[in-house]
Amino acid sequence: MTTILHLGLGSFHRAHQALYLHQLRESGDTRWSLTGGNLRPDMLDTIAALQAQGGAYTLETVTPQGVRSYTRITSIQRVLSYQDDLAPLVAVVADPATRIISFTVTEAGYYLDAQHHLDLATFPDLRADLNAVKAGRTGHTIYGGLVTLLRARMQADAGPVTLMNCDNLRHNGERSRGGLLQFIEALGDSALLAWVLAHTTNPNAMVDRITPRPTPDVRKRVKAATGVDDPAALMGESFIQWVIEDNFIAGRPEWEKVGVEMVQSVQAHEEAKIRLLNATHSCIAWAGTLVGYQFIHEGTLDPVIRQFAFDYVTDDVIPVLSPSPIDLAGYRDVVLDRFGNPAILDTNQRVAMDAFAKIPAMIAPTFHDRLARGESINSVAMLPALFLAYLQRWHAGQITYTYQDQAMDPATAHAICKATDPVAAFCADLTLWGPLANDERLVQAMRTAFNRVTLFARNHRS
Repeated sequence: MTTILHLGLGSFHRAHQALYLHQLRESGDTRWSLTGGNLRPDMLDTIAALQAQGGAYTLETVTPQGVRSYTRITSIQRVLSYQDDLAPLVAVVADPATRIISFTVTEAGYYLDAQHHLDLATFPDLRADLNAVKAGRTGHTIYGGLVTLLRARMQADAGPVTLMNCDNLRHNGERSRGGLLQFIEALGDSALLAWVLAHTTNPNAMVDRITPRPTPDVRKRVKAATGVDDPAALMGESFIQWVIEDNFIAGRPEWEKVGVEMVQSVQAHEEAKIRLLNATHSCIAWAGTLVGYQFIHEGTLDPVIRQFAFDYVTDDVIPVLSPSPIDLAGYRDVVLDRFGNPAILDTNQRVAMDAFAKIPAMIAPTFHDRLARGESINSVAMLPALFLAYLQRWHAGQITYTYQDQAMDPATAHAICKATDPVAAFCADLTLWGPLANDERLVQAMRTAFNRVTLFARNHRS
């Protein structure tokens, strides 16, 4: 049997890629299976639960109309225990039967700046990982982990392998490949660099399915509906999409038979998804938090917040992405309907995270495009203005949940909030804005937008 090793056994992978392979296997094509494990010692309870169930688990899906269905997923045939030396993962990658290494590590886990350079200066955990690998120890970032795994494959002469990124990162295959190659160059390992260049590919892909963190209620509903008490149960929306560039060096499953779109270029789908869906999601999470909502659907169904999101897409995004092979206005409306699904109970906490990675990746490109055309940035400016107000609440200890942001330097963020002119300090941040930092057009638009956000937060309590 041919193996896909997946790194990151979180909810999204299990509701998305694992489901597609499950459907293919259910159709009778059992040539491929999944093996899963993690690069870091997280999700240990979930891993233990999956191991106890032979890798099987139950997925609950729910439509915007509230119709629920249940599927027992069996495509993950092996669940590996975490070890600091990654020995179980190494053994799988050194096996020629493993032909794809896929991964979900979140957008901030790639440590890339606005120019797509590996940002060793900003991220101490990345520097520590590089130094650990240089010293002969195991890496635990995506790059250090892949170096450990790919060295083992090279030494075992196990053949070529595809590296498949499944995160919401624009040009995710190209950019994760670029980060990996830069990491290997920083190590000075010319033999591994040559091997990776010759024996791996990194297809770009666009992935989509809203998958909240599982709550105890999911487990209860699954037991009531199926009779199975499943501690690894999870839920997601009924909508699902996967578009992949057909660039696999060592074969792949026939995913097209179960609805995956195999294409030559994923760019139009990717751009629409990142700007119309991902950025809008963050907009609603930041705005909803400011007025006391807990869940995404509450903000989406709030007419003022919904209008912020609608105007951002309609005024500033659709014009710069047109013409497009996608019906962008229709896509916008589908996205807002999905976000308004009250059964999903997706939290603002989950969606609001990692803004210091999301703003440069998902929102700043629309600023660049609009300004290059000499057009207004008033609607898109509302998104970072909402985050700045959110950041000030965080600075004051007034966010009711823990804010997580791998790309944020907390000292820098506190300094922005303490500045005499927080808007100017925010617009000067290179991590957020790259070459747009300190641009007077950005600053002025942000001042106007921030005034609007301040009035919104003051007058619009939930």
